[in-house]
Amino acid sequence: MTDTEPTLINHLRRKMQSGELAVGMINRLVRGAEIVAIAKTAGFDCLFIDREHNGFSLETTAQIALAANMAGLTPLVRVAQLDEVEIAQAFDAGAMGVIIPGIESAAQARTAVAAAKFPPLGRRSVMPCLPQMMFRPMPAPQAMQAINDATLVIAMVESRAALDAVEEIAAVPGLDMLLVGANDLSNMLGHTGDLGHEEVRAGFANVAKACRANDIFFGVGGLGQTPELAKEMIALGARYATAGADITFMTNAAIANAKKFV
Repeated sequence: MTDTEPTLINHLRRKMQSGELAVGMINRLVRGAEIVAIAKTAGFDCLFIDREHNGFSLETTAQIALAANMAGLTPLVRVAQLDEVEIAQAFDAGAMGVIIPGIESAAQARTAVAAAKFPPLGRRSVMPCLPQMMFRPMPAPQAMQAINDATLVIAMVESRAALDAVEEIAAVPGLDMLLVGANDLSNMLGHTGDLGHEEVRAGFANVAKACRANDIFFGVGGLGQTPELAKEMIALGARYATAGADITFMTNAAIANAKKFV
């Protein structure tokens, strides 16, 4: 990489583009870079840093994202809500992709893209010496183009309203993935905990269809405890799946080991 020709690789994007399934681990508990080493050793493709369902500070997020980038483990950051400042800060902290929960319209998806991308795709403010490039000084036009090309904008589909608008959402320029949140979707459809309900399955299928029609990635989440159902949904064409969270892995392993001594 030279000062005038930045090269930036999003390993997650590359794997999905090759037609393979990429698998992520949610980071919701561990607040140190050790989680990056654990996820890398386990063989995950990315670390899903969850700022919606925990108290991670922006500083913690930045440290984990930088470590993940250095390890070749793509850092995705889920922000707490559709907020342009939060989205921009996640990328400024080193994210290679941002996940926005609760998207229910094309207008909301366009707002997310505008916050995530530099001009001409969006209106994100220019920041020198980006962590994704290991803080190497770069000419702004080349750096902005490299970041725009490499980073991912991911909208979560979690409600009936989102399903009703899924075709319009999927068609928004600059959007890279629709990620179905199985638990919230089942809850919002009135089938709390019944992830295999036919209406929930139909929702997955409709999202997959919209993604295929618009040549964007289809992702599935919340199915880590139902592997057979996960395989069925992945068969619809998913290129990304979350396998579970650090807190779940730790708790389940602790319970299993404690039982050995009872």
